[in-house]
Amino acid sequence: MSRFRNKKLGFVFQFSNLLADLTVLENVMLPSQIGGAGASGAKDALDLLRAVGMEEYAHKKADEISGGQAQRTAIARGLANNPTIVLADEPTGNLDSVSAESVVDLMKSIARKMGSTFVVVTHDREQFGDVDRVITIKDGKVAMEIPVW
Repeated sequence: MSRFRNKKLGFVFQFSNLLADLTVLENVMLPSQIGGAGASGAKDALDLLRAVGMEEYAHKKADEISGGQAQRTAIARGLANNPTIVLADEPTGNLDSVSAESVVDLMKSIARKMGSTFVVVTHDREQFGDVDRVITIKDGKVAMEIPVW
């Protein structure tokens, strides 16, 4: 089960959950290292940091970057093993509106470019604008499903 999670799923949390003592690059490399990636791990992590606009912060400690930058780093970490599905739990809930909009745009762009599916849990549906599908859950049950395509 752990191997499946590491290879097929990416995770982005409301609070980035970066390890403060590690650099941005080291945080993004973690899933690959756990999965047994060899020397390509650093190059792939740098490519992901470039994709999310964080390459210039690669060698900064995680506790030296802003909240929006931390979420961008968390998205890169969530994509580290090229997952089929990225589960994002309130990924903008801890951000100001400008950073939140930037993170939403980034997730949509990456989903298109990399072919990953983002499943996003949010209390602010309007913030995500155009999406492929909306499922509303109330009291643990599907209350409404809207295919938007």
